[in-house]
Amino acid sequence: MSEKISAGSATDDLARAREGDNEAFTRLVEPLRRELHAHCYRMLGSTHDADDALQEALLRAWRGLDRFEGRSSLRAWLYTVATRTCLDAVNRRSRRAMPIDLGLASDHAVLDATPRTEIAWLGPYPDAGLPAGPAGPAARYEQREAVELAFVAAMQHLSGNQRAALMLFDVLGYSAAEIATMMNTSTTSVNSALARARRLLAERVPACSQQQTLRKLGDAQVRKTVTAFATALERGDADALVALLTEDVAWSMPPLAQWYQGRDAVMDFAVAVPLTRCPSWRYHLTSANGQPAVAFYVGASPSAPHLAWSITVLTLRGELIQGLTSFLGAEHVQRFGMQTQWA
Repeated sequence: MSEKISAGSATDDLARAREGDNEAFTRLVEPLRRELHAHCYRMLGSTHDADDALQEALLRAWRGLDRFEGRSSLRAWLYTVATRTCLDAVNRRSRRAMPIDLGLASDHAVLDATPRTEIAWLGPYPDAGLPAGPAGPAARYEQREAVELAFVAAMQHLSGNQRAALMLFDVLGYSAAEIATMMNTSTTSVNSALARARRLLAERVPACSQQQTLRKLGDAQVRKTVTAFATALERGDADALVALLTEDVAWSMPPLAQWYQGRDAVMDFAVAVPLTRCPSWRYHLTSANGQPAVAFYVGASPSAPHLAWSITVLTLRGELIQGLTSFLGAEHVQRFGMQTQWA
């Protein structure tokens, strides 16, 4: 009975929305807002760009609601509008970068590095914004796998059509024929774009996803590793920090172009900068891009105000840390629903 009532309510809201009832339209799209936003982020690599794209897509959907004929679900139609909006954004803007895209790793600490503000950087995504549950039985990737940093960074190296085909087929579970209709192209073109996208992702995305690693470790061990890392930084304990790192660990800090590869280079930077030049640390554990993360705050002394420094996302291999990506800037911490000053 409840499903019939719900379906009836949706039909009534659709009719009202077509007559210009904005509140009815809001009721229709609100249950889909989170997953549409995550889709825009996967396409664009930025929460800010995802905000803009989703807003534009919903405006287009509202203005073009008369063109929705009901031959597909409202969800599929909204994904069509959102995908085309993202493709327009991809064509207008440069791809989002990571420091590894710009050059080789630095062997030694670069002091007083200048942020590269002219570069469009990939940004973190709060796990709290991810939709719950699988996208569908035909999807190849879990929702969290498809938002992991390595995956989203690799997506930036695809063309817009390749991104869209991969997202709609492998992440959301639409068929090639459905995608061809959504993208106003042929099934052959969709399959070709999908094949090229998969080849490139196979070169850039690890075979073992972070979701697989985290499940094997279990929540308790993951929290233990992340807490040990944050505590080592807070205490200025270099020995404790180095014990947590894999031999090939990498640390990057957008918007700084410099990044470090290998335990020796990472520790050279860690000792020279965060363990020496940053007198006092505070932290909150969080999660981003389906991975464990830490919101860090820095102060001039233990008693001084501590201001938001970064959202640092950890990539684990077993119980050790293989990758550290520190997204510098209070705006990232604020985006995760936390204060920009330690309280």
